[in-house]
Amino acid sequence: MASRDIDIPLPDLKGKRAVLTGGSDGIGLRIARRLAAAGAEIVLPVRNPTKGEAAVAEITQATPSAEVTTRVLDLSSLDSVAALGETMRAEGTPIHLLINNAGVMTPPERQTTSDGFELQFGTNHLAHVALVAQLLPLLRAGSARVTSQISIAADQGGINWDDLQWQRSYDGMRAYSQSKIAFGLFGLELDRRSAAHGWGISSNLSHPGVAPTSLLSARPEVGRSSDTVQVKVIRWLSARGLIVGTPESASLPALYAAASSDAQPRHLYGPKGFRHLGGAPAEQELYSRLRSEKDAARMWTISQELTGVRFPED
Repeated sequence: MASRDIDIPLPDLKGKRAVLTGGSDGIGLRIARRLAAAGAEIVLPVRNPTKGEAAVAEITQATPSAEVTTRVLDLSSLDSVAALGETMRAEGTPIHLLINNAGVMTPPERQTTSDGFELQFGTNHLAHVALVAQLLPLLRAGSARVTSQISIAADQGGINWDDLQWQRSYDGMRAYSQSKIAFGLFGLELDRRSAAHGWGISSNLSHPGVAPTSLLSARPEVGRSSDTVQVKVIRWLSARGLIVGTPESASLPALYAAASSDAQPRHLYGPKGFRHLGGAPAEQELYSRLRSEKDAARMWTISQELTGVRFPED
């Protein structure tokens, strides 16, 4: 079956509130469209209000009855994460699904967030850690499922424990892999901590495989002035239904992990095709880098120290 023909059913999500980062384009927008069509109320925290409103228009055009709104969120700023948390806690509406999908990939030169963290580690990992902490009361109120989008890059490289911010030597791909390994360790530890302390939420992981998205395209905001060779090859393969997925098929693992009654806590879901690059979503064996509970606990502690958030331990 070609990737463009792959689909999965979703349960009725009426009465459920779903919060999705990175939902204004690419894979995230496909996820948002499907959740809205299944009846969920969608909240899209976005950095660019214009793109956010365009996403809302596209979703409501496809599903006129959709409830979808945007909020302001810049994941390169912990102050912005805290402000969103304050806003949503003031609203007081329980959250039933949180999909941590947004990310940046391989800036050619080392960049930092407004808080001084290496951009990929700060955006892909630390900001989402802070977001979960900020939203935890609402996640608990909704007995939420938290799905964190990692990457096949988490199956290579490792954690640069002695230089987490890549200040001594920057390698964009290694830093990207680290950010996704760290985020995967956090997602697994979140479920362990919830079970241990009775938070009532569950947490699992997904990855989209490989598909043509904006991650490797020209992105002036990360210092990339033109499309990479990789994304050109990915587009060529995807258009011909070869090896890799489409943005639609790449959205399915996160949808399955977040919404399917068959998806389990502390599991990883991704495409089941060749080398997990494309295909229908299925459970996958945890990457070797994600199996150490000691590493996960260490990353949990470090992440709280760096972000200044605190998860309850009573």
